[in-house]
Amino acid sequence: MSPSWSFFPAAALLALRLCAGMKSCSIWSTSGPVVQRGSSFQVYCTFNCRCTGAMYNDHPPKLQRHKVLNSTTVFVNVANITKNITYSCLCKCAPELDPCGLDISAGYLPELPKNLSCIYEVKETQNGVVSCSWSAGRDTFLWNHSVLRVMATSKNHTEGPADYVSTKKAGLSSASFTASGSVQSISVQVEVRNPLGCEKTPFIPYQLKDIASPSTPVLGSPRCSSRHCVIEVNQSVWTAHLEIQFRAEPHIWTYSRDQTGPEQTGSVQCWSVSSLEPFTFYQFRARSRLSLWSQWSATVSSRTQEEAPAKELDVWFAEAASDFKSLRVYWKPLSAASARGRILAYTLSVKSRKCGIIFISNVSADVSNDMVKFCEDCEVRVWAINSKGTSPPATITAPHRKVNPQEVLPPQDVHVSATNHSICISWRRPDSAPLHAAYVVEWYREDKMEELQWVRLGRDDNHTVLTGLKPFECYVGAVHVVYNQSSVSSSRFIGVSNGTSAPSAAPSVQETVEGNRVTVTWTEPPRSEWRGCLTIYTIYLEMNSTRLPPVSVPAVQRTYIIGNLSPAKYRLWMTASTAGGEGRAGRKVNFSIQQESQLSPLVLCAVVGPVLMVLVCLYHSSAVKQRFRVFFQCLVLDVVPDPANSQWAKDSLQGKGSMNLQLQLSNSGVSEEEEEPNLVDVEELLLPPPLSCTERELLHPQTNYIKSFSHDSDSSVHTQTSLDSTADYISSHGPGHMEEEEEEEDQEPFGGMLGFFPSDDLLTQPMEFGGKLTLKAVRIDCSDFLLSEA
Repeated sequence: MSPSWSFFPAAALLALRLCAGMKSCSIWSTSGPVVQRGSSFQVYCTFNCRCTGAMYNDHPPKLQRHKVLNSTTVFVNVANITKNITYSCLCKCAPELDPCGLDISAGYLPELPKNLSCIYEVKETQNGVVSCSWSAGRDTFLWNHSVLRVMATSKNHTEGPADYVSTKKAGLSSASFTASGSVQSISVQVEVRNPLGCEKTPFIPYQLKDIASPSTPVLGSPRCSSRHCVIEVNQSVWTAHLEIQFRAEPHIWTYSRDQTGPEQTGSVQCWSVSSLEPFTFYQFRARSRLSLWSQWSATVSSRTQEEAPAKELDVWFAEAASDFKSLRVYWKPLSAASARGRILAYTLSVKSRKCGIIFISNVSADVSNDMVKFCEDCEVRVWAINSKGTSPPATITAPHRKVNPQEVLPPQDVHVSATNHSICISWRRPDSAPLHAAYVVEWYREDKMEELQWVRLGRDDNHTVLTGLKPFECYVGAVHVVYNQSSVSSSRFIGVSNGTSAPSAAPSVQETVEGNRVTVTWTEPPRSEWRGCLTIYTIYLEMNSTRLPPVSVPAVQRTYIIGNLSPAKYRLWMTASTAGGEGRAGRKVNFSIQQESQLSPLVLCAVVGPVLMVLVCLYHSSAVKQRFRVFFQCLVLDVVPDPANSQWAKDSLQGKGSMNLQLQLSNSGVSEEEEEPNLVDVEELLLPPPLSCTERELLHPQTNYIKSFSHDSDSSVHTQTSLDSTADYISSHGPGHMEEEEEEEDQEPFGGMLGFFPSDDLLTQPMEFGGKLTLKAVRIDCSDFLLSEA
């Protein structure tokens, strides 16, 4: 290929590359790239090729409605610009060319600097640094260039002007430069420039001695006692004026008017700050002055030492135990100002007027109550202890010891009103309150006695406002009349809440069915779900899907009996209510009341009736009755006839007959002729083994009855008469007359009694004879015989 032919492709390729780097248009603004905010202007685009052009702004680009100036130029109007904006133009050419764009910045002219001031900070080397600051004004939204222009004058020589670039911090611009010791005065000017314009101040002259200031002091670590601190102050030059300030966080800075010093040690001065409080954390700072005050130093801090607590504890007590042998005592922690140190422990003692100290206890500093032994004439003392000593004792005496029980009345008309943030307790002072009495209002969350709080008030107070209460909690409390640190009377209040709404939970229910009634028991909802103070519980009951009237129960109750229920299927549930409304329904429980069965009485009558009829029939059978008496006579106590009522006894008493008793018992006997003494010798015989009731009935149906004869000797005549009568009675029933008795069996009133006095039993039983024997003296053993009426 010849060189001429190779030139043309290369030229064409170069032309294409040049065209690729060309822009399709040019763009400009009638006000330039930097404009003032709020101004109006036009932006033009001229295209370099024949095409249909378009204009855009912002990112991402937004198509603008442009106007056509001629065949190659279009423009848009920009009115009241308020921010920086970018415009671009695009035209599709062949070959394709790059679009063109313009960034427009909108801002303000710089303002004239204000409040220009300078300070000459004196150094040790007789040289110093001049620092000037000023207010730059409003933000221009543009890049600003500020300089401090200085002209320095010595004795007869002026230097400058020299420019120093400023820096900006916290809205202030500043610049610094070094001034030698020979400079006596300076003149300064501030110039501010941006693309929209320039502003500058006139020159302001300063005499360095009038703006001289010492360097910022440097403070050492304070050394403190309980009431004052010593601080080391290091300054570059000696000054006649030094100010030290202190504060206990979070309080404001306080000027130390009681400071003393300085004690000079080289370049270090020692200053003492007094009138401080014990065991308090303090911060200190200082500044000094020549013609002007220096900057405040960096702060240093330290804590003062402890002192013994200065104030007694605020002590109160809960209700004494029922046996009045123990008492729970509460106390409030001392404030930092009163504690004067870190409390290490508390000491409690109980002192009796009769026995002295009967109880003493130490508890840790994190405890605010304790149980102590107590008695009716005792007083309790409580101390707070730190490393330096103890507080004055706080004393309480026996609770509820009245000055005059008949005259001291509790606070009257106690009223509670609650808002969303506080509770007001008011009352009327009783007329009988002691002259030096005061009031104590106590309160605590229900069932949270350990959170007991109280406030002390004067005799003339009649209300207090309780703050800091937890919302939706239930509180109880009391208003006490207090005399000599002892409650003499009180009025309680309950159901106080700081905000109420319906409970968010329901009670837990259990039921017990007994016959036609159901016993409902429940437990209260969790206290966190109460949302106030519970007022009532409501029991709902459905019978076969028909709702019965609800039952309301006081909140203190935990059980309820629903009686007289008809046989049916029931569903039961409960709700809890506060002053804010009724809570949601609880879990529903199902139970049934069964129909009482009538089968049992019928079965009983069917079984018992025939049995009774059989027994009645058997009772009318004499054979059955005789057999029954034979087998069950040991269990039957028959009535034994009294012999005194017999015909023989009556005849004997009238003297119709007499009989001598002659008994031959072994070798003993009784003679009629013997008058003194009237004795009967008795021989003791061994008895056979005891027989059962059935055996005795079969072998000896007759039973002995004479056990003893009492001996009562009034006179020999009377004795003889008694012996005659009694002998007749006994002999008529002796062994010789047994046959006669059997013959007269059918004629006697007690014909069923065969051989009323059997001879064998009479002779085998021991007898005692006395001087007189009457029927009343006869003792009859009824357990050995039965009367047979059959």
